Amino acid sequence: MMAAARMLRRGQSRATGVGSWGNGEEPAPPGNQEVAAESRKSHRPVKRQRKAQRLHVAYEDSHGEKSEGAEPLAVTVWEPQDWCQQLANIRTMRNRKDAPVDQLGAEHCCDPSAPPKQVQRYQVLLALMLSSQTKDQVTAGAMQRLRAQGLTVNRILQTDDNTLGKLIYPVGFWRVSLAHGDRAGVTLAWQRHRRQRSKVKFIKQTSAILQQRYDGDIPASLAELVALPGVGPKMAHLAMAVAWGTVSGIAVDTHVHRIANRLRWTRRMTKSPEETRAALEEWLPRELWHEINGLLVGFGQQICLPIHPRCQACLNQALCPAAQSL
Repeated sequence: MMAAARMLRRGQSRATGVGSWGNGEEPAPPGNQEVAAESRKSHRPVKRQRKAQRLHVAYEDSHGEKSEGAEPLAVTVWEPQDWCQQLANIRTMRNRKDAPVDQLGAEHCCDPSAPPKQVQRYQVLLALMLSSQTKDQVTAGAMQRLRAQGLTVNRILQTDDNTLGKLIYPVGFWRVSLAHGDRAGVTLAWQRHRRQRSKVKFIKQTSAILQQRYDGDIPASLAELVALPGVGPKMAHLAMAVAWGTVSGIAVDTHVHRIANRLRWTRRMTKSPEETRAALEEWLPRELWHEINGLLVGFGQQICLPIHPRCQACLNQALCPAAQSL
């Protein structure tokens, strides 16, 4: 019995010694308790300092779920150099809001007094479909002629293809194309004629789908909009923003695509508007997504032109990587 008690006390003493080593402290020599206490006091500040400098890392299990209590991982996001100053300069150059897009964009082509709201949304979508590879002035003229005839889903479906083609066709389109009197002019006119016929077909097909599936309204989701004939990603993002007031992504057209590459707002050169959209959305703050399309489109219409850009009048001339080569 006495032997068992001695073994128990000896085991407790060993357990205490192991615990002290585990905390980074050496066990005090027998009979020197004051030195041990002083030693423990001297180690306390060091222990608190290490705890404050501890790095917290969040891990994910095999199912992609974060461990309980884990903090989010810090992610370094790439962003272009001087983009804040470049954006501020573009805002300054665009402060008058006098570019074609500011007066003739899709949001200005619909009839704000047309009841009900679904008619206005339909007109916004139709203006966006017409705007593909078309100048804002031409789109606005076509929309004005369509509205004069009554621009609703039912009215478009009741209009024959030839009449609809004449309504959306720009004034002087054929005259300008065929005035060249050469093979290139005829080829260009034929290409535009085919594009116009495609727009008539897409407008009719989309209008029929809207009548059958959406009671004459337009879809309220990006995926459903893109699924409509003749509606691309840029049109769908703009339709979500203008018609539904929802920012679903950055609308990238030829102007945004060109300027983003000239300013090096993409990590590498992009070859298509969709590639540019994905690259911009990786770093551009979401609160700027709604603004960036109209801002850059107008800038591209007035200063950063496709051919012979007006670099001398641009506030970003010293900050633009492409300015020296243009």
